[in-house]
Amino acid sequence: MRTKVSKNRQMHKKNKKVSQKNRNLTKTYHRDHREDDLEQPEDLERLEHFELFDERETEIKVRNVTMEFKREKDEATSLKELFVRTLKRQRNYEKFKALDDVSFVVRKGDVVGIIGTNGSGKSTLLKIISGVLKPTKGSVEVDRSKIQLLTLGTGFDYELTGRENVYLNGAVIGYTKEYIDKKYDDIVRFAELEGFMEEKVRNYSSGMVSRLAFAIATVRDTPEILILDEVLSVGDMFFRKKSNARIKEMMRGGSTVLIVSHSTSVIRENCNKAIWIEKGILKSAGSPAEVCRAYEKKNG
Repeated sequence: MRTKVSKNRQMHKKNKKVSQKNRNLTKTYHRDHREDDLEQPEDLERLEHFELFDERETEIKVRNVTMEFKREKDEATSLKELFVRTLKRQRNYEKFKALDDVSFVVRKGDVVGIIGTNGSGKSTLLKIISGVLKPTKGSVEVDRSKIQLLTLGTGFDYELTGRENVYLNGAVIGYTKEYIDKKYDDIVRFAELEGFMEEKVRNYSSGMVSRLAFAIATVRDTPEILILDEVLSVGDMFFRKKSNARIKEMMRGGSTVLIVSHSTSVIRENCNKAIWIEKGILKSAGSPAEVCRAYEKKNG
């Protein structure tokens, strides 16, 4: 009996040491990462070392991901000029990095906010994680069958009616016709578009389009991994409150969630972790309060 008690005390002391080590690593990471050196590889390795002490299941592992695109120098101003340049082989391209050696880990049940200025590679990162794009270098470990990517307006045809776009957009997302038939009335009701579904979408206001897109994207059951690309700022103030409530309901369902938002208040209110990406470079990762503070200091 004494031996058992002694072992329990030893285990308790060991756990306390590990917990204290985690806290020290976190404090050190944030203390050292308040200026422009946040992307240093050795510091990210230190954060990864900290993640090893988290016993929860790893849901997403992004390892040294780089994404390069080609863009044309001095784009042609007309079809004729483009045709001539093509014939003469005078089209010159340059490479640019949308993401540059990005690494992080997301644990099961995490709600992770991703912030950064326009053109920093946030949406590109989400598309790589969900499998829409393949990275130039690096890898992503994730079960993509668990993922639902919500990005508004994908798959809309403005020459079709609202009803036709429900079926078109739903098919793009991956819904079957039978599923859409079953959920159609719920979609229309949530989007508050009763009486407008036989109108062509080109006659909708931008708010109406956003409401319809959001209603279609969120009508399904809560997925295990939910990725939200700028969907928490949909519509007017009243619909935004309604849409935020639906997203929070999905979060409470136990999903692992990635949120891209320009709003630090959205990240602070909804996330337990945050990642700051600037011009393709991972600048900071950690608690929402610390990461948002560093982001606001740099861009405020």
